Amino acid sequence: MAKSIVCHINVARGFRGGERQTELLIRELAKRDVPQTLVCRRAQPLSRRLSDVDVEIKEVSGNPFGVVAACGGAELLHVHEGRSVYAAWIRSRLSGVPYVVTRRVNNPIRGHRLARSAYRGAARVVAVAPQVADIVRAWDQAVDVSVVHSGSSGLPADADEARRIRAQWPEKFLVGHVGALDNAQKGQEFIIEVARRCALEHPDLHFLLIGGGEDEEFLRELAGDLTNITFTGFVENVGDYLNALDIFVLPSNREGIGSILFDAMEQRLAIVASRVGGVPDIVHDNENGLLIDPASPSQLLDAIRTLHADAAMRSRLGQAGERIAANFTAHAMCEKYFEIYRDALGRPIVASGS
Repeated sequence: MAKSIVCHINVARGFRGGERQTELLIRELAKRDVPQTLVCRRAQPLSRRLSDVDVEIKEVSGNPFGVVAACGGAELLHVHEGRSVYAAWIRSRLSGVPYVVTRRVNNPIRGHRLARSAYRGAARVVAVAPQVADIVRAWDQAVDVSVVHSGSSGLPADADEARRIRAQWPEKFLVGHVGALDNAQKGQEFIIEVARRCALEHPDLHFLLIGGGEDEEFLRELAGDLTNITFTGFVENVGDYLNALDIFVLPSNREGIGSILFDAMEQRLAIVASRVGGVPDIVHDNENGLLIDPASPSQLLDAIRTLHADAAMRSRLGQAGERIAANFTAHAMCEKYFEIYRDALGRPIVASGS
């Protein structure tokens, strides 16, 4: 394999939105024959998912100094999660290689001197939504920030498989949520509370929590003996499940952008989502979804009731969402990163096949 132009660094555990976006970008760059390396945490899903792509994979323990050693030799580093910003900064100080940082969360950045040095040292800091960029600028106006929205995953959906999924809950109105079971961020407890309120009042509603995570045991205990909620665990065929739903809900307490929303929109699903982070940038109230305040199960319930009662509204919102999602593809995301890489390197990127 040719010397890597781009070394991607993502040592996160598990497989969440940031890892999916890392995978999508690597796949798009591979289509352009850009030589790439991925530094990732050992025995995590990201390396396995990219085993069919022409990318050099270096697995590490996650120790910053191991990351520094593994990302040597590339012409440009791209950090996809906050833990490795410091490793990229050290590598850049040692070898002069430029680095790009993607900021995916709307959490405040630590205020210590090393963090400021690491972010200021980046050739570019990329935020996944304007609201995330605003947080970075408010923290340090000296940081050069651009916005590159995440892309849809282009998830395949098989109509027969979707019908099989729906058949498990015949004659039910399926309200679904896809995401890591991380209650502090995703607010899945509010879905459970709504399911509890609906158990007698709306017995035709059934709630699906699609995904796994550290809070699964806690959330299952919270759901108790409710029969109108199902935990599917992690599934590979997310597109089939989305296609089987009637509406999609994302009652998060915080989000960078919530990239799963693009995938729900591609399936023409009306959306109920919290008005947090970059979500309002892609979910427009009463255009392709309904926005609610975070930590408000009453508003979540009211929005679900509204959509449950109005099929025409669901159709209108779903069709609008499909049109909006068409502008947020992995290809469009890659085009913007290609320009950022060119600027960081100070020259055009020459693919290995050129």
